[in-house]
Amino acid sequence: MGVVWGASFLFMKVALDGVSFGQVAWSRLVFGGLTLGLIVLATRPRLNNGPVLPREGVVWLHFLVIALTGCVVPHLLFAWAEQYVSSSLASIYNAVTPIMTAVMVTAVFRVEKLARDQVIGVLIGIMGVVVIIAPWQYSELTGDLWGQLACLGAALCYGFTFGYTRKHLSGRPIAGTTFAFLNIGLAGVVMLVLTPVLAWQPVTLTMPIVLSLLTLGVLGTGFAYIWHINVLRAWGPTTTSTVTYVTPVVGVLLGVLVLAETFSWHEPAGAVLVLLGILLTQKRLRLPLAVPRTAS
Repeated sequence: MGVVWGASFLFMKVALDGVSFGQVAWSRLVFGGLTLGLIVLATRPRLNNGPVLPREGVVWLHFLVIALTGCVVPHLLFAWAEQYVSSSLASIYNAVTPIMTAVMVTAVFRVEKLARDQVIGVLIGIMGVVVIIAPWQYSELTGDLWGQLACLGAALCYGFTFGYTRKHLSGRPIAGTTFAFLNIGLAGVVMLVLTPVLAWQPVTLTMPIVLSLLTLGVLGTGFAYIWHINVLRAWGPTTTSTVTYVTPVVGVLLGVLVLAETFSWHEPAGAVLVLLGILLTQKRLRLPLAVPRTAS
């Protein structure tokens, strides 16, 4: 998942040379939904001899919510942002997802509690985001700044979706493949409805652009979501969001090696703070306990 989603930032950047940001997001979700639909049709997965697709209307409503907050909105935001920021920087912002997830599952959905070190990790992660944005270098609202804020908004959407899924859907008897199909498939339907607005512009297609769009859809938004749902249900939202340890490493390496992207000092410095915050939030790193003073 980390390798596939890390590479997706490169593919989005390549695709934007010939299609609009809306067409990038449209292609991801429509191709991904078709891929998962074919898999469900061929395998007809069931849990405990239940139906292939859920029958309760409220379940479909929950899936529509996560289709919007976990797919439609963040995919549009990232694709729009990459018109103004590098693919490397976008992948770094994606790493903020565990910080956003920790806040959402604790403060909004109340399905997990944060210990002292996790709270400190969230605060350090927020400091890292501020360093990456480097507000001291902006005297006005620029495309680059808006692009960074869009990336941050996408990470917030992912955090919300992790928490919402844990609270309303993770415990339901739905096969992982079906789960992924309903998530991406409904997002694809939304995109089809929005076709006149998002995808009705002229395109310039080359082989790299076509391959990038197909890879984004079939692999990055198709098969990868089956893996994602299975891990989410096995490990929970906070641990699953640690996939973002890998995505920025892959995204930065590909951006630098393939697209010759460069950094300012504050971007890797902020990324280090974000990683430190993630390690604390995920309980991979622990701060020493305060030693009480003894009377002399």
